[in-house]
Amino acid sequence: MDFTVLTLFPEMFSALLVGGIIKRAVESRRISIEAIDIRDFATDRHGIVDDRPYGGGCGMVMKPEPLAGAIRHAKKRHPEAYTLMLTPQGRLFDQALARELPGYAGLILICGRYEGVDERISQDLVDGELSIGDYVLTGGELAAMVVIDAVTRLIPGALGGEQSAEEDSFSTGLLEYPQYTRPRSFEGVHVPDVLLSGDHGAISRWRRQASLIRTLLKRPDLLLGQPLRPGDMEFLEKLRQHIETIIEKHSTAS
Repeated sequence: MDFTVLTLFPEMFSALLVGGIIKRAVESRRISIEAIDIRDFATDRHGIVDDRPYGGGCGMVMKPEPLAGAIRHAKKRHPEAYTLMLTPQGRLFDQALARELPGYAGLILICGRYEGVDERISQDLVDGELSIGDYVLTGGELAAMVVIDAVTRLIPGALGGEQSAEEDSFSTGLLEYPQYTRPRSFEGVHVPDVLLSGDHGAISRWRRQASLIRTLLKRPDLLLGQPLRPGDMEFLEKLRQHIETIIEKHSTAS
């Protein structure tokens, strides 16, 4: 998959190639990452890419001419790519969307700066808008890196084990179960016996139930929109009965 990033700071993306999964995916040619400098498409000799907003207000706005030139250049190189603007107004990036994006031949990611991008760019030159969360960043570069990382993990072979991506948090709609490694005992805390039993059925049940408990405690909102298995409902019903018993006991005692 080809990732093409349009940015005023292309040097930032060299950090992705330092090590880890992204570097290995590039070396194995599962992905490519190209950062294009929007300033190269400025229409004046000073390389100006921003100007004051019409109607007044603070800050500067990215000019349409350089960005339009950069987008058209990228689309000419990758005509089948899907073009996304990183913006707070976009669709919220989640695991479901991350799973959709590897279906495209490539992604062109546009990184805004300053107070934003001239509105005329998104009207004709962009296929979609994307936000990584309801907060403000100084630019779209970090958001683009998040997208590249999340999508790369879902490309076959990028992780080295296909099951790894399937069991990550949010991939099943739940938070991931707790993980343990050696030593068996650390500062008085022991690895759960079931994980040492060799009983793969019991381990699978424990992990699913641990995911349910962790999601219930930390992100109960996820359970509201998550289709649950019959065994999940039985387990949650037992939890509810235990909780009601505890509450009733302490309410009576007080």
